[in-house]
Amino acid sequence: MKIFFSTGLCVILLIPASSLWGYEVKEIAGGGTIQGTVTLSGPVPDPKAYNLVIFPDPEYCGRISNGKGWRLLRDFLVNEQGQVLNVVVLLEGVTEGKPFSLSVPRIEARDCRFSPFTTVVRSGHGIEVVNMDPVMHDIQAYETSTAMGTRVLFNSPLPFNHRHHRGDLHATHDHKPGESLVRQFQLSKKRRTFVMQCGFHAYMESWAIAVDNPYYVLTDENGQFSLEDVPPGTYDLRAWHPGIKQVMKKPVTIEPGANLTIDFQLPSPGRRKTALTVRTPPRFTPAALGREFTIEPLLERQ
Repeated sequence: MKIFFSTGLCVILLIPASSLWGYEVKEIAGGGTIQGTVTLSGPVPDPKAYNLVIFPDPEYCGRISNGKGWRLLRDFLVNEQGQVLNVVVLLEGVTEGKPFSLSVPRIEARDCRFSPFTTVVRSGHGIEVVNMDPVMHDIQAYETSTAMGTRVLFNSPLPFNHRHHRGDLHATHDHKPGESLVRQFQLSKKRRTFVMQCGFHAYMESWAIAVDNPYYVLTDENGQFSLEDVPPGTYDLRAWHPGIKQVMKKPVTIEPGANLTIDFQLPSPGRRKTALTVRTPPRFTPAALGREFTIEPLLERQ
């Protein structure tokens, strides 16, 4: 049994012994480094767009919006040079090396947005979700794969945070977090993608890939990554982004003390014209709710 501690909460998770097999903590001499940059090849996809009127709490959640009543989900964060932020770069096939932390990833629901948008999880472990909003969220978690489809992992309400007044639309959330929701889950064999969405606010998404060793990192604002103290050997280096369906892998062989540079180019999914597109005029307006109100992007104009 493994015990984890979170802010104001003691979390006990039962970790099956089998989940610890396959990776051994071992001192490795002559570890190497793999570094590089991840760029997007092609146009940056348009953000997904959601008409706030058809979801609960349009005024509060509309504090982040485009000024015309639409909430945008920018799942691709790309700079002017085409470099991609928050791509998970990981090594597959590592069986021994540096310590593998068992910490539980923490996701915040803040301003009707899950943060971080991408992270990593471990099968058999858990995830913590904290509500910073004075509105209720509904946590729906799934495992998914292109070949095998989607399976529900858990579905739990996330009570609103009493430390913040819902009517104060100018609030900046300088308050204590609400009660934590912690759930343990076991991914099916061959499924590694974890996704969480709010059942009330569909524009709230958070994605993760399951890892089985500690050699992973997320790219920075310049699309750069660096994996250090890599045990000598031959592995697959993978770059993962939830919006890219193609598996991006490169075989790598690292010699003792070597310093490799390996770059990735992710194929753009294109402009992605779907139903989740800003429409002018919108099909629904505040009048559809029987009252007139204004959705103001008081925190962020997208």
